[in-house]
Amino acid sequence: MTRTLRIAMNGITGRMGYRQHLLRSILPIRDQGGLTLPDGSTLQVEPVLIGRNAEKVQALAKKHDVEHWSTDLDAEIANPATDIVFDASMTSLRYATLAKAMRAGKHIYTEKPTAETLAEAIDLARIRQETGVTAGVVHDKLYLPGLVKLRRLVDEGFFGRIISLRGEFGYWVWEGDVQSAQRPSWNYRKEDGGGMTTDMFCHWNYVLEGIIGRVDTVSSQTITHIPTRWDEQGKAYEATADDAAYGIFQMTTPGGDPVIAQINSSWAVRVHRDELVEFQVDGTEGSAVAGLFGCVAQPRSATPKPVWNPDLPTTEPFRDQWIDIPANAELANGFKAQWEEFLLDVVAGKEHRFDLLSAARGVQLAELGLASSEQGRRLDVPEITL
Repeated sequence: MTRTLRIAMNGITGRMGYRQHLLRSILPIRDQGGLTLPDGSTLQVEPVLIGRNAEKVQALAKKHDVEHWSTDLDAEIANPATDIVFDASMTSLRYATLAKAMRAGKHIYTEKPTAETLAEAIDLARIRQETGVTAGVVHDKLYLPGLVKLRRLVDEGFFGRIISLRGEFGYWVWEGDVQSAQRPSWNYRKEDGGGMTTDMFCHWNYVLEGIIGRVDTVSSQTITHIPTRWDEQGKAYEATADDAAYGIFQMTTPGGDPVIAQINSSWAVRVHRDELVEFQVDGTEGSAVAGLFGCVAQPRSATPKPVWNPDLPTTEPFRDQWIDIPANAELANGFKAQWEEFLLDVVAGKEHRFDLLSAARGVQLAELGLASSEQGRRLDVPEITL
């Protein structure tokens, strides 16, 4: 027997919606013949491509052999045949889309942040609780090989008592005048929901929760390093949103140990590291550095004893003193892996482990990060209750 879930995929012409969710997740699931359910039956997916530009959406549907497409999101939400509504469109439109879909009895799966304000993000979690639908929020980085390996080291007790986490994220995003920008212009307009803090602190919240524990306090400094950029039509505009955020987070592990996390995020930095994002965890018994794919570690027993001497050049090969951590398993694309987990939860009628309440904590951290920078002080992160 085969059961098919019809998925309305909104915002599919955007970079994330197309590349990660359609091309690397839903289409591979469809083309591999679906998923095998615990009872031996098959779960297949039927995507419906939705976007505002009919010509673009129709072309994508034809290119990838997708039968159904539309520019009418409301009609697809109201369609009794629709099982799931996925949203990867602009943040400013997301709350209304998700609220309408859940009230129509549709399961939802969505990119982050789930709303522009904490109040709206909490309201979405309440609506999910009232309607009983299954709701999933993309937590892709926790499914990627580097962080899977890092989490395994935590679970195995490799670090001993964890002391700190340091993260570096970012790359140079061209302004758009001489060379085209790698990101859409709305990312740099606060009035359109853009900004580094809004975009990335929701990611850092679930990464910190997934690796270390809940965040207790935040101290952040935000800035707009590049005040003028050029949009998709080559027109100069004022960048009203922050393009860099430098955060310090105080945390507590499940065992009660204090941990300090520092994460630098910038779209105005040039890369001198192995991956565009890297996290280093230090503990009393060892340290590890993980990117999205690779992970290296150094146990206490193999830790060298460098001596500071500014009068002589450093000859010690520090990078060579770390060991690669093997995957020891076949790890699929992180976006696809979470889609598969979410789809199985929908069929089973279960709550997804990364839900709208988790997403609300990400929105909360972003709001507090911006407030911390504006007020110039450290702020507590209170627990959210529905």
